[in-house]
This record gives sequence, C-alpha cells and structure tokens, in this order.
Amino acid sequence: ELRHISKRDKETYRKAKNNKATKAQQTLSANTKALNEIKSRNKRWQSQQTERPGAGNKGSRYTSNKTHYSPTDPDARISVKPGKARKLNYLSQLTVDTANHVITDIKAYHADAKDNQHLQDIVNRTHQRLWKLGLHWQNCLADTGYSSGENYAFLERKRIKSYIPPHGTFKGGPDGFTYEKEHDHYRCPQGKNIPFTKVFLDHKTHTKKKEYRARKQVCMGCPIRSSCLGKAQEKKFSVTYYREEYLRNIKRVQSKQGRYMKAKRSSTVEPVFGILTQFMGLAKVNTLGIQQANKCMLMAAIAYNLKKYLKYTTPKAHSNQGNTRLLSMTIKAFLKAHNLLVSLPQIQKIHYR
Repeated sequence: ELRHISKRDKETYRKAKNNKATKAQQTLSANTKALNEIKSRNKRWQSQQTERPGAGNKGSRYTSNKTHYSPTDPDARISVKPGKARKLNYLSQLTVDTANHVITDIKAYHADAKDNQHLQDIVNRTHQRLWKLGLHWQNCLADTGYSSGENYAFLERKRIKSYIPPHGTFKGGPDGFTYEKEHDHYRCPQGKNIPFTKVFLDHKTHTKKKEYRARKQVCMGCPIRSSCLGKAQEKKFSVTYYREEYLRNIKRVQSKQGRYMKAKRSSTVEPVFGILTQFMGLAKVNTLGIQQANKCMLMAAIAYNLKKYLKYTTPKAHSNQGNTRLLSMTIKAFLKAHNLLVSLPQIQKIHYR
C-alpha cells in the first residue's frame, strides 16, 4: 500500500509555494567527500534495509541535513533516533527541580545537534535565574547524552557536582597501560614509558585530546611488539584532554549518592516530559519557526507550573471569578518575565481550556 512518490508528485503536490529559507540555508553544507559518503550510504541503505517499507523503491534517498532543508520551515531539522522515522523536528530541552518537579528552564533548539552541545547554554540560563531568586544549585543530574569532558570541566568551574554517566566509548587509556600523573606519561605492560607529545583538536568530533607517542627505538625487541603495534612502527594513541574530570565524575556516579541521584533523575524529569507531550500538546507544535516553537514550549511549561503552584496556594476563593483573577495575575507575571504579551481574554481562554 506504500507507494513510491513519483517525480510528477514531487514537483506538483510537494513543492512549497513560498520558499522561506535564506540563501545560506539553501546552500549545501557538505563538501565533496561528505556527499560521496552520503551517495554510497544511499546504495547501501537500499540494498541492506529490505525490511523497511519503500527502501527498495527507485529513487529512495537517505535524507540528511547536509543535503535537504524545509522551504516552509527552514529552522526545523531532520532528527535521527533508533526505531523512529526520520522527520523534521525541534528539540526541547528542559530542567526540573527534584524537590517539587517544577520546570526551571525550557527552550527550543535545532534537532540536528546533540544533547551535550546544549548543556552549557542550559546551565548558564538556569544558574542565573536561580541566583537571582537566591537559590544555590549544587547537583546536576542528566543522562548519558549530555556526557562530554568539556561539560564536566564546565560544571566544575561553576562549582556544580555532575552526576552524568559517561559514554561507553570512554577509556582512560589503552588496556594494560598505567597512567602516571606526576610525569604525565603512560607505562606499558613491559615497563616502557609512552610520553606526552601534544594537545590537538580531533577533526571528526572537534574535541580536545592529548597525544602520547613512543619513539621507534623504544619498542625495538619488545616481545609483544606484533600484537601491540600491528603494522605500525611506533606506539601512538590519544586520550581525552579532560581525563581527570571524567574520572572524578565516574567516581561520583558509581558512589552510593550517585546511584540515588540516578533513580531521582528517572523519577523527576521523565514524568514531567511525559505530561508535557501527552497532556499539554507538546508532542507536536503547529507553528513554523524556532521562535514560535519556543513560545509553545514556554506556554506549556507555564501551564504545568501553574498547576503545581495552585497546589501550594492556601487562600480559598468563594467564586470562580476569584480563581480567574488569581490565575490572571500569575500568568501575567510569568509572561512579563519571558517578555510575552497576551491580553486578558486570551488568558481567561487559556485558563478555562
């Protein structure tokens, strides 16, 4: 029942009437090497993914933000998640306090970036807001998607304890090698020293790393040379620049307090996100542009926090008019704090809805 969209349909029915994208957004962001990789990936995708409907159709493509954009909503990005279809999305990032499950920050981001790329911006906004209210932020809980050495170092500079599990790819060094912090070198299983050579920026991940390399003469005559070096002539490897920050964070995560924090995060953030998507209309926004998507997220967070706020208010109104007045004043305060202007009839409509 799923049919391939023909060229005629693409030109007639799927073509946008007005292209809202700028010239920069209409320009390919991929170089020749990346385009060739996408081309080979398309061939592999059509041949291997036979169980996916439409994968074998003529003209089926592996869509990517490097080659595609939305002319009607240029701010939207194609997001990739295992088990879900590729489609244009916005990314919602929010922070919740563990005491009362109140949303302390929410913002819309482009969906093509990783979670760990947004953590520092989130922390800066939330930290400043809490500081103005006289609240001290001590612990930061997040899942593995927010893990990176840069984020660990950033949180330490903010004097915030991080409880963020590291990626499974993290290694403090090659297996069997021992790090000696005093001399900043590694000692191999045969007792040879692998000294530090330089700090560089990885061209793929754009992360800061340290390179360790031993001269060719160091490994001459080593009994495990063939298994250790392979075809290489000298031992060379790289380690993340933030190794110490990683180890301190791992120690906190694996502690008794860290196990408690992990359970606390699962029972705090996930229910809030579920309520917003299932009951507050945040599963899909009906607006165009990242600014409008951000307003939708703010309004959903305001509605959620108002429900929390009303549970802690002690005065009892004798009529529905009193409740409306209280809600109107509260909503006005929230909107003024976020520089949003809404008229009183709209506020009442929101309340009754």
